[in-house]
Amino acid sequence: MLPACPARGGGGGSRAALGPMGSAGGGTWRARGKAPGRGRSGGGMAAAWRLSEGSIAALLLQTEPVERPVLQLITIRPISTGNGPPRYRMLMSDGVNTLSSFMLATQLNPLVDDQSLTANAICQINRFIVNTLKDGRRVVVLMEMEVLQPGHAVPAKIGNPVPYTEGTGQAGRQPPAPGPTTSPFQSKPAGLQSGAPDAGSLAKAYPGPSKRLGNAGSSGILSTPGGSQVKVVPIASLNPYQSKWTICARVTQKGQIRTWSNSRGEGKLFSIEMVDESGEIRATAFNDQVDKFFPLLELNKVYYFSKGSLKTANKQYSSVKNDYEITFSNETSVVPCEDAEHLPSVQFDFVAIGNLESASKDSLVDVIGVCKSYEDTQKVTIKSSNREVFKRELHLLDTSGKTVTVTLWGVDAEKFDGSRQPVVAIRGARVSDFGGRSLSVVSSSTLLVNPDCPQAFKLRGWFDSEGQHLESVSISSGRGGLAAGGSNTNWKTLQEAKSENLGQGDKADYFSCVGTVVYLRKENCMYQACPTQDCNKKVIDEQNGLFRCEKCDREFPNFKYRMILSANIADFQDNQWVTCFQESAEAILGQNAAYLGELKEKNEHAFDEVIQSANFTSHEFRIRVKLETFNDESRLKATAVEVKPINHKEYCQRLILNIRRNAARLG
Repeated sequence: MLPACPARGGGGGSRAALGPMGSAGGGTWRARGKAPGRGRSGGGMAAAWRLSEGSIAALLLQTEPVERPVLQLITIRPISTGNGPPRYRMLMSDGVNTLSSFMLATQLNPLVDDQSLTANAICQINRFIVNTLKDGRRVVVLMEMEVLQPGHAVPAKIGNPVPYTEGTGQAGRQPPAPGPTTSPFQSKPAGLQSGAPDAGSLAKAYPGPSKRLGNAGSSGILSTPGGSQVKVVPIASLNPYQSKWTICARVTQKGQIRTWSNSRGEGKLFSIEMVDESGEIRATAFNDQVDKFFPLLELNKVYYFSKGSLKTANKQYSSVKNDYEITFSNETSVVPCEDAEHLPSVQFDFVAIGNLESASKDSLVDVIGVCKSYEDTQKVTIKSSNREVFKRELHLLDTSGKTVTVTLWGVDAEKFDGSRQPVVAIRGARVSDFGGRSLSVVSSSTLLVNPDCPQAFKLRGWFDSEGQHLESVSISSGRGGLAAGGSNTNWKTLQEAKSENLGQGDKADYFSCVGTVVYLRKENCMYQACPTQDCNKKVIDEQNGLFRCEKCDREFPNFKYRMILSANIADFQDNQWVTCFQESAEAILGQNAAYLGELKEKNEHAFDEVIQSANFTSHEFRIRVKLETFNDESRLKATAVEVKPINHKEYCQRLILNIRRNAARLG
């Protein structure tokens, strides 16, 4: 192995410390004072860092495991990546050789941004991946790294390293001759340590391509049904610099086929999520690949996936914990794997329902709860696709004693059966902040009923013994006049709201009504917003592939779409202009903002159809009214804080009750 080791001050074999005059021969630099992460030097003796000599050759040849090598950064420069995050290429030295094909993983970019990683810096490499490009060149991608000494604290380059040449070991140097029974790495040059590692230390030291996933015996070579053998790498090691790879993974989520049509043509796509022992990743197939792979891939089955392009993941549309995602290509191969019981299924990171009150709006969370109650399905007709989408609300309870309203859509809503109060687990539910906190199952979410996991068993036992008798509190209620059960109160007609001067006081007033959309103003109804979770500020297109948020004072390679829709609604007595933000606008239009934004850019006619199809649809509105003054002019502003389908049973009961009250008063 090639460990990182501090040279003992003046100990045998250590080289002279660097003084003000420059570097001494060999590969040791002696830092004045305390060496980071290495404890205090005794007796005033200066601590020293020794570069892991020979580690560059060892990690490229992969003949011996390399454990946390210590290298020196010589130069670093950015490379062009288009619209993606910046990438950096580095020239590094082990005191004997230099190599210019080191790449910094994007998660380490903050080291460059805060000037921690500069020329001459001493670095400990904790995790790396060696990739072979199509032309045979090798690239070392640094995944985890610690800066032991910043560049400004190191006076010069250590030693006299020469460029590493493939096939000649240490740039043509003849390594020390080993003994007759000793491996080349047991001759102990500076920075090397003899002895073979155990499997645990090897996996910890180098969880890159050398860590294979296969049968339970952790074999790095797996046999396909055709008899050929493939070399399997973990999902965690995938990155855009790999051209050839094979993973063995379980499909944990499979989306439906979606289509698009614009001036450039038509197309279709579907996405899957898959997992192995090292992590998870999302993959998307387009057009011909949809026809090829959609019938083949089944939920919870395991497959070998080979080849495909990797790009930076768009976290706005997925909760998968991976910086990259796969796009299937003509070269992609998918082969079923029968012997993979050891692979995990869906991975959850559950958030307690009581903690959802502090969750960021539009964030994706994993939740689990008992379905304490549920509503009947409602239908929303989408004219652009001429199809009806089902919608259903569930009320989930967990051991925090809190309940949350969850909205299901489409097939999930239609097929859900909550009659036996099942345990429901949802991966990647989207958080809404209207009416407290509520959740929505989106296209990238995974819904499991009575899942086979310890949390579900524990929750089932708790609910059966005590939870079903608990007086729960809803976090999806109460804000702006919602009752504890989630039902709207203070029902008014639009004329009653005006005649009672609602909103004219110091505080805003809220009321509920049943209204029909008679006109939607589509002009300026969408904008490109900052992609961070807690910021909805409009971004500025820099015309160079980046978008700047003035509020965050940052540039981003992407953005998210936000909606501000002006709607005129009417009932049998009056009409009212209301402003509908994000969720309210999405509820009226029956589509999410991300889809509508792309549709508006690609197919204006189809976008207009979505707007037109929402006209003359009726909904229940929860409206906030407040008199606001701007430029010495006061006007009543009405905002739809919640829009949902009409519950006709409750609506008719309310009308009957009003009729009886009026009849009693008149009689």
